[in-house]
Amino acid sequence: MSETGNRLRKLLESPNFDPQNYVKQLSQQSDGDRDLQEHRQKIQNLADETAQNLKKNVYKNYRQFIETAKEISYLESEMYQLSHILTEQKSIMESITQALLSADKDETSKEMQAAFPKETEELKQRTLTSLLEKVEGGKNILDTPGRHLVYNGDLVEFDVDNMSPIQKVHAFLMNDCLLIATWLPNRRGTVKYKYNALYDLESFAVVNVKDNPPMKDMFKILMFPESRIFQAENSKIKKEWLEILEETKKSKVTKDRQKPEEEEAPTSPARAEVSTNPFDQEDDEPPAAGESVDLGIEWIQELPEDLDVCIAQRDFEGAVDLLDKLNEYLKEQPVTQRVKELRLKVDERVRQLTEVLVFELSPDRSLRGGPKATRRAVSQLIRLGQSTKACELFLKNRAAAVRTAIRQLRIEGATLLYIHKLCNIFFTSLLETAKEFEMDFAGNTGCYSAFVVWSKSAMRMFVDAFSKQVFDSKEGLSTAAECVKVAKEHCQQLTDIGLDLTFTLQSLLAKDIKAALQSYNDVIIEATKHRNSEEMWRRMNLMTPEALAKLKDEMRSCGVGSFDQYTGDDCWVNLSYTIVAFTKQMMGFLDEGLKLYFPELHMVLLESLREIILVAVQHVDYSLRCEQDPEKKAFIMQNATFLHDTVLPVVERRFEECVGKPAKQLQDLRKSTRPVRINPESTISMV
Repeated sequence: MSETGNRLRKLLESPNFDPQNYVKQLSQQSDGDRDLQEHRQKIQNLADETAQNLKKNVYKNYRQFIETAKEISYLESEMYQLSHILTEQKSIMESITQALLSADKDETSKEMQAAFPKETEELKQRTLTSLLEKVEGGKNILDTPGRHLVYNGDLVEFDVDNMSPIQKVHAFLMNDCLLIATWLPNRRGTVKYKYNALYDLESFAVVNVKDNPPMKDMFKILMFPESRIFQAENSKIKKEWLEILEETKKSKVTKDRQKPEEEEAPTSPARAEVSTNPFDQEDDEPPAAGESVDLGIEWIQELPEDLDVCIAQRDFEGAVDLLDKLNEYLKEQPVTQRVKELRLKVDERVRQLTEVLVFELSPDRSLRGGPKATRRAVSQLIRLGQSTKACELFLKNRAAAVRTAIRQLRIEGATLLYIHKLCNIFFTSLLETAKEFEMDFAGNTGCYSAFVVWSKSAMRMFVDAFSKQVFDSKEGLSTAAECVKVAKEHCQQLTDIGLDLTFTLQSLLAKDIKAALQSYNDVIIEATKHRNSEEMWRRMNLMTPEALAKLKDEMRSCGVGSFDQYTGDDCWVNLSYTIVAFTKQMMGFLDEGLKLYFPELHMVLLESLREIILVAVQHVDYSLRCEQDPEKKAFIMQNATFLHDTVLPVVERRFEECVGKPAKQLQDLRKSTRPVRINPESTISMV
């Protein structure tokens, strides 16, 4: 940089630089516009140089930027882990505090019950009776013996979806259930509330709702598949509700556990009568006292509630893990009454979990994510022993996904482009579904037949969309042949995973392909008859050597290698225009027909070729019989020889090379139409 540029840089970088004063002094010192333009150019050059240096520094320190970003990411993850550890420690401290408080309360309540046992129980029942008299429709609640009031208070219920207040309620917590009653707008005497719902303590779980102002002091009650949110008057009352609900649920569990133990304990030490008859002994003997199952373990007691929480939080793996753990524990244990009761509670949760997993796989859910998105629900259903249902739902989900993808595919103007996209979407989805199915149901070989049936139905869906675009739109046979070829190539890729649907594809397309061949056959026959009606039996004059060379290339591509012997000097061809046009059109039909060929179309294609050839042969035969001019008869005979000795053998050879067996019908037709001389006077005919 020049010395002037360095001075300008230092001036602009100085901490006391004032832009306004600088511009003012510059305008006073300049002699005119030219000085200002030069100064502006210097500043612009300085700016460009600064930008270039900045880019170089960025490229130079690019690796440091990446490493710094990684360090920030690591630091962020460590902060998350630290926050998680602190949260766990906080919850542990709170649980310890609550345990100590509950222990103190239990001791106090035991002392009070020891001092005033009857008065306390009677007081609770009297209080419950007096409160339930204010509830409309709550008289039958007192029919259960031993039921008494634990806690009650006013709450506000909120909508779960939009968190808007719904109604004011009064909750009655009893030793075995929770009663929700709504406020009556028009009170009648002492009746203030109306019965709304009654929940058994074992049928719901209580979850704390974090404060998010203005939504605060709330807690949620989960009753699968429903949930209700209530708001307390303040944080103190909310804390009391959560603590008392938890304590009441635990005390009920403890009480229910003690009842069967008292019933199973022997009431008398007297020796039971022993029968000497071995046939009097029953197979299903009750387990001995020494064989009782220990269901007092904490995780077993809390299992129903833990399952409810896992289902509500969509922790399906955790729920199934708990069920596996329980089954493993009870596998070698005797079946007692308490085990049966526990099984009933768990089976209800299993049913709820199954319903949630079924809903996860329903086609109404979002179909994004491909087959892998269903893996979670499918694997858990299989672990629950529902492999058949998992297979059925998985295949229904994938069928809906394929149908939606085909429906959303944009119909392009070019048919071949649309078919490329359609095949790519369908066969890719089918391949991904097959791989995912093999991964999910590797140990359930009985489900593979269902997948094969599903694959055929999916192929039918694909063929419907394919035929609607290719065959119903009256596309040409060449376009239809290219489209079918693309579909076959994509279908062949499925054989890499052991799935061959080529026969299914061919059988579904057979009807439309037959109709297309017959339609194009009719077109060729009509065009040939039209040309025959205008036939003058004159040699072709192509006018230019380029046109003649082009015709030779076309005939060579059709397989007619000996066409040069029918060409003369000065761009003349010793064949009729009708015969040449017929040869090109029939060879094109043969090429497209062979692209569409499969065994079911063998006779259809042969009959079409035979009908087309017969039209040309009959026209030549008729012309030979009717023509009187010897020169024209010789020319017609030359065209007949070209058809018989050149064109028909090429058709037979190409058909046999593609199909693998000779075309007997075409051979018989060639033998029956050979040109012969009838008399020495050169009268010629086709036999």
